[in-house]
Amino acid sequence: MPAQTISRAEVAKHNTEDSLWCIIDHRVYDLTDFVDAHPGGAVVLTQVAGKDATTDFYNLHRQEVLEKYREQLCIGTIEGEKPEVIEPQVGALSPVPYAEPLWLRPEFKSPYYKESHHRLQKAMREFTDKYITPEAQEKEQDGTYISQELIDRMAETNILAMRLGPGKHLHGRSILGGVIDGKEFDYLHDMIVTQEMVRANARGFQDGNMAGMAISLTAVQQWLHNQELKERVTSEVLSGQKKMCLAITEAFAGSDVAGLKTTAEKTPDGKFYIVNGTKKWITNGMFADYFVTGCRTEKGFSVLLIPRGEGVETKQIKTSYSTAAATAFVQFENVKVPVGNLLGEEHKGFIVIMSNFNHERFMMAGAVVRMCMTIVEECLKWCNQRIVFGKKLIEQPAIRQKLARMISLTESNQAWLESVAYQMCNMSYAEQAVHLGGPIGLLKSHATRAAQEIADYSTNIFGGRGLTQSGMGKVVEMFHRTYKFDAILGGTEEILADLGVRQAMKKFPKSML
Repeated sequence: MPAQTISRAEVAKHNTEDSLWCIIDHRVYDLTDFVDAHPGGAVVLTQVAGKDATTDFYNLHRQEVLEKYREQLCIGTIEGEKPEVIEPQVGALSPVPYAEPLWLRPEFKSPYYKESHHRLQKAMREFTDKYITPEAQEKEQDGTYISQELIDRMAETNILAMRLGPGKHLHGRSILGGVIDGKEFDYLHDMIVTQEMVRANARGFQDGNMAGMAISLTAVQQWLHNQELKERVTSEVLSGQKKMCLAITEAFAGSDVAGLKTTAEKTPDGKFYIVNGTKKWITNGMFADYFVTGCRTEKGFSVLLIPRGEGVETKQIKTSYSTAAATAFVQFENVKVPVGNLLGEEHKGFIVIMSNFNHERFMMAGAVVRMCMTIVEECLKWCNQRIVFGKKLIEQPAIRQKLARMISLTESNQAWLESVAYQMCNMSYAEQAVHLGGPIGLLKSHATRAAQEIADYSTNIFGGRGLTQSGMGKVVEMFHRTYKFDAILGGTEEILADLGVRQAMKKFPKSML
């Protein structure tokens, strides 16, 4: 920041287009050469020439705009005064109420978290702020895929390995320079990784950032019997050399997995499967080297690990979010796959997919709940700076009612999420499959229903800015446009709500009839 101090009287003299100064948060900005370049036009700037424009500025702009232009335009500070606005720092927690989970607020305590959770959260936030967010924002706009540089960085720090959840694959690994031992990594750590990464606020890139690997390599780890192949693929993917995705959904079957039409027929010698069919809306399919694929076999449903090669073709699908997600239509035409690439048992692949869904849905619930928290923060900040009818928005009772509902939904979902994570920490993979499919399904369904309400309220609070892909409301616009991905991917709300009730009824005591 410039060391020069300037009086308010001096600023008032510079009130023409030929010499245009103004004050924003006690700092003085010389906008003379910026007038013609101002995205909002010259007239707006001439209206605040020589004046304190703090209220007007924050009524229209995000703090990051000042940060972008400060070095170029700021010429000093008002004598005897200091800036008041808190500027975001890399890795810092937000001081805005309800902007962070309860366990991260200094005045509160939680029975779930240990020191290792706090260390991991801090390291993940710093990594996200420094490396993921800048690339996420760039890729979200231009629609290109994740860089190999970022993949390599996440591989080196073992962020890729953490995305699979707890397990032996983390043992002996140095995580983010040693902030946590891989052996102590649990599902609360897992949740932290997910929730910190989504703070990049780029829903398409969020899925483009190896989401396909996170929901497919897990199945390979649990169900592939070919040990040599499992170790090789795991090494290739977690080192960033290869990429993979989960290929289940088809035009004929989404949540109805039993309706799949892709076929896998054994060759007469029994050594290979010949796969034919198509898959649709496959996240990361455009750049995947491996496809964990659901197929119909002679007596049921089976899951195969299919490498990209002859007979495998992918075409880009454009959806409501950015093509950075690499969403694909995949075609398998007479693809020859060794029988050793079978996951689980032949004709019994349904259990492979269903058990794998638990972790996917857990991660998705964690992500959408954290995004809701970000939207709450955005709305609280906006309501404290936007002036309407001579008052701040926060002074309007109708607005406070909306905020209260948004906060209540977000806080309750975060509490439910942490409760589920704690149960996962104390159950084996098999026990989770038996006991948590329903609760996780209900949590995800409820979280995305809440997201819809929060998206609606937040867009109304921001008005036209909530429909604009830049400026003050850009995060709200992105959320309103993309929250439905969480409501549909990994199983629709209706299917998961029904799953939760059906699983509960299986345990309904007969003595209560």
